[in-house]
Amino acid sequence: MQYASETSSDRRYLIPFRSQLLPQIFTDVLVIGAGVAGLCAALEASASGEVIVLAKGALDRSNTALAQGGIAAVLASDDRASEHVEDTLVAGAGLCARATVETLVREGPQAVADLIERGMRFDRDADGSLSLAREGGHHKRRIVHSDGDATGKELARTLLATVASTPSIRTFTQCFALDLLTAGNGNGGEERVLGAITHHPKYGLQIIWARSVILACGGVGQLWRETTNSRVATGDGVAMAWRAGAKIVDMEFAQFHPTALYIAGAPRSLISEAVRGEGAKLVDRAGRRFMESQHPLAELAPRDIVSRGIIEHLARVQDSCVFLDAKAMGSDGFRARFPGLSRMLAGYDIDPGRDLIPVTPAAHYTIGGVAADVDGRTSVAGLFAAGEVAWNGLHGANRLASNSLLEGLVFGRRAGAAAASEPTPRTLARIVSDIRPSGRAELDLADSRSSLTSAMWRNVGIVRSGEGLEGALDMIGFWSRYSLDKIFDDEQGWELQNLLTAGSLVARAAAWREESRGTHTRTDFPHALDRFLVHSAWTRQQSEPSIVSLDPEKVPA
Repeated sequence: MQYASETSSDRRYLIPFRSQLLPQIFTDVLVIGAGVAGLCAALEASASGEVIVLAKGALDRSNTALAQGGIAAVLASDDRASEHVEDTLVAGAGLCARATVETLVREGPQAVADLIERGMRFDRDADGSLSLAREGGHHKRRIVHSDGDATGKELARTLLATVASTPSIRTFTQCFALDLLTAGNGNGGEERVLGAITHHPKYGLQIIWARSVILACGGVGQLWRETTNSRVATGDGVAMAWRAGAKIVDMEFAQFHPTALYIAGAPRSLISEAVRGEGAKLVDRAGRRFMESQHPLAELAPRDIVSRGIIEHLARVQDSCVFLDAKAMGSDGFRARFPGLSRMLAGYDIDPGRDLIPVTPAAHYTIGGVAADVDGRTSVAGLFAAGEVAWNGLHGANRLASNSLLEGLVFGRRAGAAAASEPTPRTLARIVSDIRPSGRAELDLADSRSSLTSAMWRNVGIVRSGEGLEGALDMIGFWSRYSLDKIFDDEQGWELQNLLTAGSLVARAAAWREESRGTHTRTDFPHALDRFLVHSAWTRQQSEPSIVSLDPEKVPA
C-alpha cells in the first residue's frame, strides 16, 4: 500500500494513493502520543468514553521516559506559588502568558499528589519528607525526583500501569499517525478534525474515526544533528496540525540543553541540570570557570544563557567541549544521588568523583508548537494539543527547568477533560485519491535527513544570523521540492516529510524575529526589542505570519 504527501498549499491532508476501502476503527477520543501529556489526557478522557492511544514506537519510547531532572512544584514551606510564577516569567523573557503560568503553578501540587496516589515513588529525605532539588532558573528547591536521576522512567511506569488497568483505554504500539482527517472546504468554512489515518507494520493503513483528537506526540528535537531527544521526536504532530490548517506559534524558540555528554561516536546523552543544582561547576580544559562573569546565577542561570555562554567560550578558546566538574560530590556521593548517570558514565570509563565530564549543548525542547488554550483547544474544531507539541504561552521565549513534566501532567489532564466533552460531529470526511506520480528525481532519504539536521545545527541552532537562515531556507526548499511530492510507503519517508515541514516553520519564524530573546539569538540583531513582544502565528493558508499581541491575562486564540 502506498501513501502520498501533500504537494501544494491547498492540500489538507495525506490521502491513500490507491482508492479502496481501508479498515476502520471508531472511538470517542484518539490520543496521538504516549508520553506524560498523552497518558494523562487518556486517563482523564477515559472516565467519559472509549479512548485509543497511539504510540509511534514502544510505549516506553518517549522523551518522558528519558527525563532525568524531575517535576517542579511548590511543596516546601518556605516556597510560594508567586515565586514559582516569577521564576517562570523571568525565564520566558517577556513572552509568557501569565494566566497559563498561574494555572500550571496552581495545579502543580495536586498533580504531584495524584501521582503519589497512583503509586509513583519519589525520593525522600531521612524524615520521610519529599526530597527537593534545585535547578537552573529556580530560586528555591522545588524539584521532586525519583531514583536520583530517573524521574521520567518512574513517571512513565506509573502512568502506563494505570493506563493498562483502565478498561476503556486501548493502546496501539508501533502505530504511525500519518495524517489527520478533516472535513470542511478549507476556504473560510470551518475545518473539523474527525480522526486520523494510521499505519501499522502488521495491519497496514487504517482509519481511526474519533469525536476528538488530542495531539501529544512531542516536539521537533530530531531536526538538529546534536540532540538529546528520543528517536521518535520528528515533528509529526506539528506537521499534521499544519496540514490540517491549525495555527503554529513561536517555532523559532527551541531550547538547547547546556550539558549533553560529548564523546565522539556516542549519543548525546543528557547530563541532568540537577548535577549543577547539586554544586557541579562548568570549566574549560584548563580547569577555569567561565559562567560567573555571564550571570549572577552562574551555572544555574536559565538554559539559554548557559548554552550561549558555553558556545561563546568554546569559540574563544578554540575547543570542542567544556566539562562538568562534580568532583566535590565524591564518587560515592555522585553515585548515590545520580545512580543512572553514574552507570552510564562508567560505560565510558568516567568516574565523576575523579574525572571531568565532557559536555556540549544539544537540542532539547521545542517551545513553540500548535496553538492551544489551557484546555488544549486549537484553532481547528475537534483538535486538541498538549505537552511539547503544543504552544499555550507557558514557556514564553525559554522554558524553565522541570516545568515540562508538570506541563504534561496539568495540561494533558485538562485537554483530556475538554476532548471528552466534545460533541459528536455531524459532518463526515470524504477521502479522495488524487495524487499523481512525481516527475522529479528522488533524493536519498538518509542522506537528505542527515543534510537537513546538519544544516539546522549550523544555521538554525544556538546562534543564528539572517544570512545563515536564508541559506537554510534555500536548502530546505530544495529538499522539499524533491521530497514533499513523493509517494512513500515507509516511516523513513514520512518522517523526512514531517521534518522538512517543521524545519521550514522553524527557519521562517527565526528569520522573521529580528532580535535576540530567550533561546533565540541573532548575531545581526543582538538585542531584545519591544516591538517583538509579540507572537508569530503561522498557518498553511498564509504565506506570512499573523502577529499576535501579548495579553498577559489571556492565551491568544
